[in-house]
Amino acid sequence: MVTQVARTSGYLTAFKVAALLNMVAVLVQAVTAGQMMSGATGGLHGAGAGAVHLLALVQLVIAVLLWRPARGAGWPALVSLAVLLLGFVQSMLGGSGAVAGHVPLGMALFGLSVWLVVWSWRR
Repeated sequence: MVTQVARTSGYLTAFKVAALLNMVAVLVQAVTAGQMMSGATGGLHGAGAGAVHLLALVQLVIAVLLWRPARGAGWPALVSLAVLLLGFVQSMLGGSGAVAGHVPLGMALFGLSVWLVVWSWRR
């Protein structure tokens, strides 16, 4: 549910942009991971993790603003929190070389990110 206040406050538009950027950043991580499998260095993949974390934090802040002051739905804030926290866990797993957990978690993060984008753009 998105209230009229949430639509006119600008928070929904900001959430749409943040969710889209976060989804693209997660997708770029998948592309750079594939390049690493072909022998490329992991520098770009490692740097991209910072962008994913930053965008997830921005998305979470906007989701909370969409929920509380704008009186929008609260579940996108919970899913955004999950995306942020799972992103940290995924980075930890990747940094320690636990690819068996890192890759499926990355796929789950991408799925959650797509879900938030689809929800926000259908409003």
